[in-house]
Amino acid sequence: MKRPGIRYGLMASAAILSLAAIVSGVPARAGTTRNGVKINALSGTSSFTPIRPPAVPLVTRAPYNNVWLETPTGQAAHTWPTHWNGNVKAITGVAMIDNKPYLFLGAPNTAGLGTMTQSSLTTTATQSKFIFQAGGVSLTVDFFSPVEANDLKRLSMPLSDILTSAQSSDGITHTVSVYYDISGEWAHGTTTSLIDWLPKSINRNSDGSTTGGTLSAWEVTPTSPTVFEQTNDYPSWGTMLFATQASGTLTVQSGADVTVRAQFASFGTLMGTNDTNQPRAINNAYPVFAFANDFGRVGTATTVPFKLILGHVRDPAINFHGTAVSSLWRQYFSSQESMLAFAYNDSAGAVSRADTLDTKLSSAAKSAGNAHYAAITATVLRQAFASTELTGTTANPLLFLEEISSDDNVQTVDIMYPAMPAFLYMNPELVRYLMEPVIEYSESGYWPETFAPHDLGSTYPNATGHDDGGGENMPVEETANMLIMADAYMQHTTPANASAYALQHYRQFKQWADYLLAYPAPNATEFPYPNALDPQYQNQTDDFTGRIAHSANLALKGIEAVGAMSQISSYAGKPDQSTHYRTRAEQMIKIWGKLAQNSDSTHLLLQYREVANSQSPDTTTEPDSYWSLKYNGYPDKLLSLNLIPKKILAEEAAWYRTQEHPTGIQLDPRTLADNNVVHTFTKADWEIWTAASTNDATLAKDIYDEVYNYANTTQSGEPFSDYYDPNSTYVSGFRARPAMGGAFAPLTLTLKTGKGSGL
Repeated sequence: MKRPGIRYGLMASAAILSLAAIVSGVPARAGTTRNGVKINALSGTSSFTPIRPPAVPLVTRAPYNNVWLETPTGQAAHTWPTHWNGNVKAITGVAMIDNKPYLFLGAPNTAGLGTMTQSSLTTTATQSKFIFQAGGVSLTVDFFSPVEANDLKRLSMPLSDILTSAQSSDGITHTVSVYYDISGEWAHGTTTSLIDWLPKSINRNSDGSTTGGTLSAWEVTPTSPTVFEQTNDYPSWGTMLFATQASGTLTVQSGADVTVRAQFASFGTLMGTNDTNQPRAINNAYPVFAFANDFGRVGTATTVPFKLILGHVRDPAINFHGTAVSSLWRQYFSSQESMLAFAYNDSAGAVSRADTLDTKLSSAAKSAGNAHYAAITATVLRQAFASTELTGTTANPLLFLEEISSDDNVQTVDIMYPAMPAFLYMNPELVRYLMEPVIEYSESGYWPETFAPHDLGSTYPNATGHDDGGGENMPVEETANMLIMADAYMQHTTPANASAYALQHYRQFKQWADYLLAYPAPNATEFPYPNALDPQYQNQTDDFTGRIAHSANLALKGIEAVGAMSQISSYAGKPDQSTHYRTRAEQMIKIWGKLAQNSDSTHLLLQYREVANSQSPDTTTEPDSYWSLKYNGYPDKLLSLNLIPKKILAEEAAWYRTQEHPTGIQLDPRTLADNNVVHTFTKADWEIWTAASTNDATLAKDIYDEVYNYANTTQSGEPFSDYYDPNSTYVSGFRARPAMGGAFAPLTLTLKTGKGSGL
């Protein structure tokens, strides 16, 4: 799950550092530095609804369209937007109000700029809506990244919208125009790389519609693209697209950042020129690509939104075991320009659909949990989806996932597993598309092991596999994960799909289930229990704590996976096999309850107490007080396995209630060192899985409130980290990971089985 060398939480993060330290360390650009004006040197105080997010999602559609406002203040002015890893992807926003320029986004060092007051930020599942005030004008800026989970055409488009409107806030008419630029940093991950750019006119009917008008667009590319390579977690090939409607109120310009920004700040309009000094390095007079729109005289009526489309496109997208796989949008559009036209033409409808989704999701989350739980789901939906991209064909869609920040693996199974609830809830077919590359590779014959692989490649976007059987193997972990996810998909797709899917892959599923029921070695005295019931010394998803033997939580997952295989067998029309796996799961859960119990029956242990054997160290000295969150109880409810005795659920819930902090519950009692400081630790995704697994409604509510408190107060300034210290909200990396899709676990328990569609 994590890069070698950063185990035990030694991550490049410092949530308690000063704000200046958080934003330092990025190369200087012309006229400013990375931290530019101090983040807290702002006028006014913003309100936040329903949460002050750890970082604000701006352009979040895919692994390489994953740009955030990383500041603990939530203020957009005097902060550069960044890729999820903290590298600048500059967007500048300036409003000209009655001939006075005001900054509202970005950190340019342009003379004469005032600063708009950010009065509010509203975060929904698909939108980050800012309201800024200055000069008697209210400016609304909506960063919109749709999540149309049941429409693969729209879901496959790696494009986001920026929607800006203005109105008078003092009842007086004002002249207003707005300016946006993006930098060449959107085209490559290294600022010394050479880039080229081109202004383009695109007919809005190029998407096959009868829509009139023309788009004005900037296309920016690396001069020497290298396919399937990335630097600083960003692609070294592809095209940055930035577009809007051409009109009499629009002016455009490219050129050095200081020149173009000063032009607008001085005159409120652009020159209509294109800088021909290219190719040139991104950091050579930092070329920017700008649009300015004149709203004219603005009164109390809100203006029609000024719409911008922004994104990065690549084709091919993925190297899948030596085969170049295209982005799925290529199945629907003849070119990136026709996709751009479709996105612009569809924008109003997309916003309307998103508003409906946002409202529906908020209501459902409040019913499933509470208002704080709804705020968490609104904060993480875009984060989960932005780690994935649809590829392949309409006949065989493949949803590839990048293990963002904790590693760079492709299709990491123990990241797919915690992320799965978000995809299951939004559209269960997406779970199938997520699993498909792993199943396809496992069935290909290239993977030599009987257990499931950990991932499909060490570095995104190269899903080249591990044909030698290597990688960060987690035998019980990943095998159980795949079976549980497969069963979850089958229960929530249509019965016909479930039956066909079970039959199509039954041999593979059976191989995995039989691995879980196999014994670590033939010596029955040394190894009396199968792999599922008693995992030997091995890695598991919480590998920042190191390997573990006889893990009670991992064993629970293995047992549930055998129970899931019973249900998969039923879908495949194999009743005898179904009975066999169900019987084995029931036998193992009884033994598990005894092996995992501590001496005074107050809680289950972290590990069984066993003497050393040829595969595992001695664990008989584990303190009786050692425990862990048994978050793997969630699949028992999701799949209606009903294996875990109610008595054990009640015992665990009562224990967790004694371990609560205002911002969370520890994952287990151990501590880890980060930057030579000892911390306790927990995982926000697993906390919410624990809430979903319990029958204790008060405990579940407490957990929602505690995770909300952490997210709402952390000073990390990083996209929602699932890994933190519940005693201090110190964040130890794990920024922007799809694992936070696990926050949807309680919502999945409200889904109807056999429906075949999500929310």
